[in-house]
Amino acid sequence: MKTTAPHPPRRDALAGEYQLRPGAKPGVLGQRPVLGDGRLGQLLRDQRGDTVVNSLGSIFTLCAHAHRHTAALALTAAQGQTPSGNADRPLFALWLETARDHLRSMALDWPQRLPSASVSGIATPDLQWLRDCPLPLVARQAPTDTAAALDQLRQLRAWLEDRILGQSIRQWLQDCSAPEAFANWCQARAEHLPPARFLSSWYPLASGLRIPTHGLQVLHQDPILQIQQLSELARAMVHQPGFLQQPTWRGECLENGPWTRLRHGPRQKGVPRSAWWRLSARWLELLALADAASHAPNACGAGAGAMLATGALWLAPGQGLSWCEMARGLLLHWVQLDAAGGVLDYRVLAPTEWNFHPQGALAHAVSNLATNDRSSAAMLAAAFDPCVSCSVLGATVGH
Repeated sequence: MKTTAPHPPRRDALAGEYQLRPGAKPGVLGQRPVLGDGRLGQLLRDQRGDTVVNSLGSIFTLCAHAHRHTAALALTAAQGQTPSGNADRPLFALWLETARDHLRSMALDWPQRLPSASVSGIATPDLQWLRDCPLPLVARQAPTDTAAALDQLRQLRAWLEDRILGQSIRQWLQDCSAPEAFANWCQARAEHLPPARFLSSWYPLASGLRIPTHGLQVLHQDPILQIQQLSELARAMVHQPGFLQQPTWRGECLENGPWTRLRHGPRQKGVPRSAWWRLSARWLELLALADAASHAPNACGAGAGAMLATGALWLAPGQGLSWCEMARGLLLHWVQLDAAGGVLDYRVLAPTEWNFHPQGALAHAVSNLATNDRSSAAMLAAAFDPCVSCSVLGATVGH
């Protein structure tokens, strides 16, 4: 009897969703089907080169630039090649697109996660504050030229300083980066600046909600140790069932976000830190990215001291692992190619799956809320920032 290969799964059926359930255990339910049961490998089977890169950009649309960047690195590593260009050069295109992602999240996602939106499910973003922003929320074409990306970052810095802060970024960080000072600044500008208004409305809840921190620290300043840890993580990605949808690192559920960057260095585990600390990390990184670009060519490169760490590793014939610190945290891609360079299998480990693990820090925090506390749950959704649809007991709060 003739048999045929199974049809690849439809992409629109694989996006997934999460639900936050205040007062319930687990506090988080949901998953992203595209990451499980070899589905991504089926979608990409036999594809090569730029086709793989472009396919991943269309599957993971919210962070498409990061997935395309990481995919290109994984494919190059799997073929035993070194990525082109100077590995110590700052990756300004990555910085620029990460800054754009932060702006887009503040402008479009945060309004959906306000208390009123968590009840009605509807919020119309006010985008007037972005009218003169040199960085459109949707790029017509992301710059691949280093000089063009650097120029846009410098324009972003000038806009932030002239139109948003009213002072240099460095002076603002000196004056306002502490939690209470930042909250006071947000309150003073809440009337005219939507992100400040959102943060100001969240501050009473977020500053009082303290969650023990267990940050993902698989990247390391020691390159030898980093290779060992990344190789161990790659084996879990390939051989541990369900790992890509509910990842752990050495038996622990860990957070993965802009507050876990390699450049921040190791942080003591288990120390309670507020939800405000997590929320403000995105605003602070937006400013840091724009400011760091103004100091090129003295800015740090792509390695351990980089604003955003990225790289790739050859693991075995036809097999590569790559990583990229992007807006929502650390992203990893693993690929196995056949002898002709076509995809045999492909796996992605993304920040959302770490943060929305049913036994993770977010799930525990949501479980400890009162059953009717939708406002705090919606605020936590903004803090942990999923890249798929997220609801609070059926009330949509984003995407």
